[in-house]
Amino acid sequence: HGGGAFSGKDPTKVDRSAAYACRWMAKSVVKAGLCKRALVQLSYAIGVAKPLSIFVETYGTEKEGLTAKLITDIVKINFDARPGALAQSLSLREPKYNKTAAYCHFGREPFEKDGMKFFSWEDPVDLVKYASMSTADVEAEVTASKDAILTKWVD
Repeated sequence: HGGGAFSGKDPTKVDRSAAYACRWMAKSVVKAGLCKRALVQLSYAIGVAKPLSIFVETYGTEKEGLTAKLITDIVKINFDARPGALAQSLSLREPKYNKTAAYCHFGREPFEKDGMKFFSWEDPVDLVKYASMSTADVEAEVTASKDAILTKWVD
């Protein structure tokens, strides 16, 4: 990320919001048992809301029957990485950055206080249903979700 990524308070700037999203996505696929390790990278272009690319590296730790490509597709079905969607999903428009500025942005327990959600990117999305699906079932869901994927991602 850029040098000022976590200094600014504008949640529509992908330096901050995409870093949170990558953490959120990686934690979600690992917690669901789809792989044992994950690194997620997103890339954007100025003036383009949809991410230009997503890269999911699983270091060969995918659950048997899954591939990094299928895990990437699962992420595309379940997450919307457009800046406005991230700001909404992760509650980034709430005035709470004094808490995130001290003692690190990552590895903290998510909590709610006065109706505001803090560190919501540390709370994984439940993707466990995919862990019990066959490769063919995951591929079928990806095919069935193609229109939804294309509204959120550049493919």
